Amino acid sequence: MSKNQKTPATTTSNTEKDPSEWTTGDEPMTGAQKSYLKTLSDEAKEPFDEKLTKAEASRRIDELQKKTGRGAPKG
Repeated sequence: MSKNQKTPATTTSNTEKDPSEWTTGDEPMTGAQKSYLKTLSDEAKEPFDEKLTKAEASRRIDELQKKTGRGAPKG
């Protein structure tokens, strides 16, 4: 009988990696980023820039999450 061996979980994911270090950070933002950023921008009453790169969109999402309270740790 074989045992299922799991590889240990890594502590760093793409969501934790600095966007300036992303190899694809200069590509256009993804559809998911665009949709979520539009929602956050509307809620925060901030302008929405649809021409951001993946890295720029990630940083902007972080900023707007802080402003709107979305994505904040629940405790």
